[in-house]
Amino acid sequence: MSEITNTHTGALPSSLMKRFGPWIFLAIGLIILPFIFSSNISVYTMNLMGIFIIFALSYNMLLGQGGMLSFGHAVYFGLGGFMSVHFMNYVEAEIVTLPVFVLPIFGGVIGLVFALIIGSFSTRRSGTVFAMISLGIGELIASCSLIFVAFFGGEEGVTGDRTMGPVVMGVDFAQDIEVYYLIAVWAFITIALMYLFSRTPMGRMANAVRDNDERSEFIGYSQRHVRLISFCASGFFAGIAGGLFAINFEIVTEENLNALTSGVVLLMAYIGGVGFFIGPIVGAVVFTLLQTLLSNYTEIWQLYVGVLFVLTVMYVPQGLTGILAMHGPAFKMRRLSGLFVPYLRMGIPTFAMLAGISGFLEIIHHVRSAAVGETSMSLLGIEFNSHDVMPWVIVLTLAAIGGLISRTQLPQMREAWEIANAPLDSNEGASS
Repeated sequence: MSEITNTHTGALPSSLMKRFGPWIFLAIGLIILPFIFSSNISVYTMNLMGIFIIFALSYNMLLGQGGMLSFGHAVYFGLGGFMSVHFMNYVEAEIVTLPVFVLPIFGGVIGLVFALIIGSFSTRRSGTVFAMISLGIGELIASCSLIFVAFFGGEEGVTGDRTMGPVVMGVDFAQDIEVYYLIAVWAFITIALMYLFSRTPMGRMANAVRDNDERSEFIGYSQRHVRLISFCASGFFAGIAGGLFAINFEIVTEENLNALTSGVVLLMAYIGGVGFFIGPIVGAVVFTLLQTLLSNYTEIWQLYVGVLFVLTVMYVPQGLTGILAMHGPAFKMRRLSGLFVPYLRMGIPTFAMLAGISGFLEIIHHVRSAAVGETSMSLLGIEFNSHDVMPWVIVLTLAAIGGLISRTQLPQMREAWEIANAPLDSNEGASS
């Protein structure tokens, strides 16, 4: 009897660790990140990263879980930002007395209200019709932001001061690090809530409607009601992200709710992987790093992001998270080591090819955009004359040779992949 009890008590901590371990690691990571990356640009990047993570996960509730492709999701993000910055000004004018950390709630509420209004008719349809309705609504709200100046502030937007709120426990949010922890707390809460929503019967039914809406109707569930609930929840969390954006930057403009921002969140979700809960998180992190770091080294960083998006949709529709998930079977069968050498032999020439293509694009951009008579340019710290023949020869040769070698290594990599993912035979199964 004691052995059974010991086995049960030993299994209990293991199950608890499996369930709550990732959340504990997430909380610890959010706490210690500013101690690891303490520079101003790092804190700024992490703040933006946290906002985009919530925004991208809210979009994944539509596309990844509900199968609703939206081209106007920035509407709820922007409206949440405008409402939060207005309440920030109400606090400054002493019309209301609210601590700053509760302001994102008002952004979430207005996102929920508008999602309920818009979703009441847009969720009646699905597929292309829904996408076109979302695009039309997005353009309509973006146009209204330039017309109704009293609320949207016109082209200049609306500004606020987050430091004018009541000081709570000595925190007035004057420092970016204080804003970081505010965003981190909200990010942890919203990530947990969106994950729990995906595990509820409603979240499961959203997946069912996404996969087969007619069968969902057949078993007694209204596909429209399921879509509407997911749509409203998505708008609520997008509004919270917009409220955090308003607190972080203390300004909200028309750009926060136009089609460009809607395209950005679509890009983040697809790059990370819409079929996985963690996918938009990965996409938001990657996009933020590209936006904040890559933009410091090149003026055409948006071109690289666009190419990455196109390649992801064409060749890796499951996203970066899907690429990692593809290696799950090989990892379980302990065959990942067999892929190391083929990946290395394929990766080095591929990197050379991409470096050559990037160098070619950078030289073209410099030649076309530089001032008259300015021929000197710097690439990776190397100074050279962009009008000389040799730099063009080097980058084109690098791209051509890298591409040819990569092509020759492709069959070997495919063979190694098939071997790594082949079913276990009896001998391997017994040894493992």
